[in-house]
Amino acid sequence: MASIISKSVPKPKAAAKVAAKAEPKASPRFGSRAYTESPSVKKARNKVADKPPVAPDVASLPREVRIIGGAWKRSKLPVSLLPGLRPTPDRVRETLFNWLGADLGGWRCLDAFAGSGALGFEAASRGATSVVLLEREIRQARSLGESKLRLKADMLRIEATDALSWMRRCAPESFELVFIDPPFGSDLLGPALAAAARLVVPQGFIYLEAAHAYTAEEVAPLGLSVHRHFRAGMVHAHLLQRSGRPETALRGDEGDDYTAAKTA
Repeated sequence: MASIISKSVPKPKAAAKVAAKAEPKASPRFGSRAYTESPSVKKARNKVADKPPVAPDVASLPREVRIIGGAWKRSKLPVSLLPGLRPTPDRVRETLFNWLGADLGGWRCLDAFAGSGALGFEAASRGATSVVLLEREIRQARSLGESKLRLKADMLRIEATDALSWMRRCAPESFELVFIDPPFGSDLLGPALAAAARLVVPQGFIYLEAAHAYTAEEVAPLGLSVHRHFRAGMVHAHLLQRSGRPETALRGDEGDDYTAAKTA
């Protein structure tokens, strides 16, 4: 009889387990996150919370850009995830180089805030005699150097330096074309435009990206006129021209817009 009783009485630990299983779990409080959130959603939320936040302007950057035309057409250039870096969109670059022409043979170009290098490499791909790319960020300058070696772009020169200081030291009338696209949100646009105005030859060109449209009245004090302008999303793309000898034409198929810019 004693042995039968010992088998029928549960041990203390076993009894606790049975009681835990029998006791229903407390329901989530009405109105709480647990009340409306499924276990799968809660797991996903906790997983996201463990990751450090990424700035929106960095997260939305493309990781590479393609050269549109010329000798290196469709070649890719890597884009580093750096705050303020905005590669010029393909549509904008295509329009710009349609304005300038497919052949930039004999042109000296300056990409003042090179970033991904898309503008400078595009000019070199289309036959520019020499292209200087200025990039202050060491990692990005190194990346540009690697792309130069890969494409065997001997006409390119990459300077890891402050663009504004470099332009102010440079000899005047050194370039037929200067690209200006400073980091997004910086206050470099005005000073860079003033510095670039003295670097282009008479009838030379400055490509300018800005968050607003520049008028003829704004650029006239610098000896510039608005040759072309268009807007793509938040980007206002300008092709400005320095006044000078009218016989130095852009290409010969400029049309009415070019004539109006010369006589403005």
